Amino acid sequence: MAQVFTFLKLLVLFLPFSLALKFDLAAHTGHNRYERCIRNFVAKDTLVLVTAIVGGTKGDGQQVNMHIRDAVGNEYGKPKDLAGETRMAFTSHADAAFDVCFENQLVGHQAVMNPHRHIELDVDIGADARDWSAIQAQEKLKPVETELRRIEEMVAEIVNEMDYLRTREQKLRDTNESTNERVKWFAFGTMGMLVGLGAWQVIYLRAYFR
Repeated sequence: MAQVFTFLKLLVLFLPFSLALKFDLAAHTGHNRYERCIRNFVAKDTLVLVTAIVGGTKGDGQQVNMHIRDAVGNEYGKPKDLAGETRMAFTSHADAAFDVCFENQLVGHQAVMNPHRHIELDVDIGADARDWSAIQAQEKLKPVETELRRIEEMVAEIVNEMDYLRTREQKLRDTNESTNERVKWFAFGTMGMLVGLGAWQVIYLRAYFR
């Protein structure tokens, strides 16, 4: 039993914790568009929950827009004029990095020194994005069972990620070996051409001086 608790403690140390990112976003005019993006990597068919808490109020002369997209061109949402808490959930379409971008535009003429909005961003991926309270109530699970279920799904995600990394490592290794093989034969070919050119020059010069 002690070994089980020790394993769970070590597992908790290695599990990814979801921490909120806090920053201030300065306002810009429409001609000087500026976006601040936060990037994460996600596997295909993975649930992602984006929670954004934007300070300020609507109508204060600033408009905060959010844009969620991935590196291969998929769009996941473009909510506009955010204030307060906003939640967006989506399922990824590809193994790619996705960006959560914010922009703060000046839309009013109020004289405000250093206009900005405070933003708190929280991105939950995979098992962390699921509503475990609803699952516990729906399936009538005990708190310990719910926590073990959550840890089980997180361990499965870690195993899948390790398999994905291993597959990528194999592909990179194959590419590296193929490149080395091509470089080797190119070097041999170049050396052969140089030796042949040198021999031809020697024969030509000897015939010329004769």
